[in-house]
Amino acid sequence: MAVEASKTTEMEATVPSRRSARRLWVIGIVLAGLLGAGGYVAALKGPGRAQSAAPPTGARAIPVVVSPARSGELGVYLTGIGSVTPFSTVTVRSRVDGQLMRTLFQEGQTVKAGDLLAEIDPRPFETQLTQAEGQLAKDEAALNNARLDLERYRSLVKGGFIPQQQLDTQASMVSQLTAAIQSDQGQIDSIRLQLTYTRILAPITGRAGLRLVDPGNMVHANDPGGLVVLTQVQPIAVLFTIPQDNLPAVLARQRAGGALAVDAYDREGRTKIATGVLVAVDNQIDVGTGTVRLKASFENRNNELFPNQFVNARVQVDLLKGAVLVPNEAIQRGSQGPFVYVVKPDKTVELRKVVPGPTEGAVTAMREGVAVGDSLIVDGVDKVQERSRVEPTVRERPAPRPGT
Repeated sequence: MAVEASKTTEMEATVPSRRSARRLWVIGIVLAGLLGAGGYVAALKGPGRAQSAAPPTGARAIPVVVSPARSGELGVYLTGIGSVTPFSTVTVRSRVDGQLMRTLFQEGQTVKAGDLLAEIDPRPFETQLTQAEGQLAKDEAALNNARLDLERYRSLVKGGFIPQQQLDTQASMVSQLTAAIQSDQGQIDSIRLQLTYTRILAPITGRAGLRLVDPGNMVHANDPGGLVVLTQVQPIAVLFTIPQDNLPAVLARQRAGGALAVDAYDREGRTKIATGVLVAVDNQIDVGTGTVRLKASFENRNNELFPNQFVNARVQVDLLKGAVLVPNEAIQRGSQGPFVYVVKPDKTVELRKVVPGPTEGAVTAMREGVAVGDSLIVDGVDKVQERSRVEPTVRERPAPRPGT
């Protein structure tokens, strides 16, 4: 019994010691977890996090290129795709039937109105003219004889030697011969007119196209192709379209008086070809496209424009004076809208929201957000943020638009 009692006492002494060790182990794990969490929170709130929000005073300055906002004039333009169209296009055709004897123009030559272009064989018409003139002479001789007989019959009727009916018949004969002479004269005039048509003259001043009929061929008045096509190229027109929403601005400028200048650019819109004036606005809007057609006239003295050539037409509808102008590359766009980076006098960066206006070439007129003289970052914007320290290099003027 004594032995059993001693064993029991030893077991009771061992159990508390194990429980104490287990408690110490759990407490150690909890303390280690608390220390790790505290270190993570300290890392979130430590100097590194604060440094990302505001760079330290001794941070290295970022090199950027800036351009100052300036005051100036800016033209407001509307651009539309158009094509060059001649004011007049004439297909020269023969008005009589006959053999084409010769042509007197060169393909691509500029001819003037009234220049001789081609000749048709005139001999058949000359023969007809001779016959008609002979018939006229015959009828005139008969008319003279009939008039003499009429005078004789009048004397004989007074003396009672012939009846009145014979006198009336003779008077009718004189009237018939007079009408025949008028018909002969009309026939002669018709043949002479056809004879003039054997000389084909240029109806307008323009450029001759390719010859459609060679000399030696028979031509007819009803030939569909004609001899040559003439196009008037000086002056020449450009037809282009603009959105219907922009039509009030154009009409307002027209009502204000003065000619609206229209510039014609090449297909890429880089090189200006010629300058003209707006001459007409169509009388209705195309409901299918929501656009309206405009027509401009160009002198085209050096033949810069060619018929059916595709061009970009720009018409100036307004001129902004005293506008705040900034380079296009200075304007950035984000989820909050357009903004610019302004370099302050202490060489730190300020993000400023802006309201852009019309753009022309490489500059934009600003409505709000920028003042004249503000230094705007135009190169290096991807390296800066709010309150960054920079080292600016000034670019005085924005790069010009190519072709202007």
